[in-house]
Amino acid sequence: MSNRINVKTSNTEQVFWVALGSLSTLGLSIVSAAILSRYLDKAEYGTYKQILYVYTTLLIVFSAGLPRVYAYFLPRYNLNEGKAIVWKISKVLFLAGVLFSVFLFLFSGCIADLLKNERLEYGLKVFSPMPMLLLPTLGIEGIFSTYKKTLFLAIYNTLSRLLMLVFIVVPVILINANYIIAIYGWLIASLIIFVMTYFFKGIPFKGVESKEAKLELKEILAYSLPLVFASFWGIAIKAADEFYISRFFGANVFAEFSNGFIELPLVSMITTSTSVVLMPVFSRVIHENKGVEELVVTWKSVLNKSAMIIYPIVVFFMFFSTQVMVIMYSDVYFESGKYFRINMILNFFNIIIFFPLMLSLGATKFYSGLHAFIAILAWIGGYLIMIIFNNPISLAIFSVSLSILKVMIALVYVSKRLEIKVYELFPVFQMLKIILHTCLVMFTVTFFLKIVVIENSLMHLIVAGLLYAMLVLMTGRFLKLNYLEFLYPLINKIKKNG
Repeated sequence: MSNRINVKTSNTEQVFWVALGSLSTLGLSIVSAAILSRYLDKAEYGTYKQILYVYTTLLIVFSAGLPRVYAYFLPRYNLNEGKAIVWKISKVLFLAGVLFSVFLFLFSGCIADLLKNERLEYGLKVFSPMPMLLLPTLGIEGIFSTYKKTLFLAIYNTLSRLLMLVFIVVPVILINANYIIAIYGWLIASLIIFVMTYFFKGIPFKGVESKEAKLELKEILAYSLPLVFASFWGIAIKAADEFYISRFFGANVFAEFSNGFIELPLVSMITTSTSVVLMPVFSRVIHENKGVEELVVTWKSVLNKSAMIIYPIVVFFMFFSTQVMVIMYSDVYFESGKYFRINMILNFFNIIIFFPLMLSLGATKFYSGLHAFIAILAWIGGYLIMIIFNNPISLAIFSVSLSILKVMIALVYVSKRLEIKVYELFPVFQMLKIILHTCLVMFTVTFFLKIVVIENSLMHLIVAGLLYAMLVLMTGRFLKLNYLEFLYPLINKIKKNG
């Protein structure tokens, strides 16, 4: 078997498999949450969610950013060296998981006192073996994306979530509606997933003899630890909006804000999947000194395809933001539509996924510092917004502006590192053309629906969506905008295999 990494497989095809795995994960998670929230009483379900909160918060510390290092280091080494790196990091993650488990068991009482929930202590003790089993499973997407085997990632994500759904939910339904039963089921599922993960991690290295790589743990941690601090700053950024809304406007406005100030799951799924695939691609190109041209061509191609998919969706939901919120949450959350529309603006910018490019350059310290800077602005600026305007809409606009500023600063930094102009990094004209085209189509659709009145809100939205999609696809040809271009590599693959 060749020790070189396969680079010929289509990036679009790889993104498709990552996105498909993410979609199945999201769907099964929603089903699991929906069932548990119905079978467990509020106190039981609340305790269960608090355990998840404690785990996900402390995970940032104990994982030490290690799950993200696979996609950076693996493309820089041969396959047999990559095998050694994967098992080295896996061992460190297991040891970190053991420490995490011990910490949870010993400090469960302190955490329960802090969160003022007596039940939490026993729940955390039962849950405590979980990190030891779960931490070694993290980062597998970086392995499969590096070696262009994301089909296995989609299978892995679906299987692992399905196992969790069966072992967590079924005992609650059939045995006892108790959160402890759910945790025991989760433990059994995690043990199976733990074993399954080691099987899946070995797939890219089947028949390959391991060779020690000259990569020290010190070098790995120097790259990963700044990512831990960046995650903390990210939490601080998000917490600022929620704090000021709660503090200044109370529970009712906070409910409207939290329901409306969200990203479309499909958009975040596409951008996250793209990041997973591009990170090892960029890392390989930079390490092999193939020049800026290949990097920029790949980057612009991805941005163009992302804009083709995301921009039409964003424009549609911006126009119908209020109707979407009312259909989802009832008339009581009419105001949530304003926050939803404001947050949609960010999606025109966050398709510029600077994360993989910046991290491929090894700029984790700058990445962390950028998040720290934005976090400080979020808290100080948010307070000033409240004092001057005392308006939740103003805070939402300020929050989106900060996120856009973060993207712009990152672009300037990356352009300087690559020694090119900022505008050379993305197809400005093409992106503007897509926005203009979809907006004009949307104006046409809304005008038509004012003439043809449909009383039912859901039917109104469905008709609008179908009419909008049809017009966008039909008229796009005249502007040389092929919105289905992203499907071609998949269709060609099917034809080839057929």
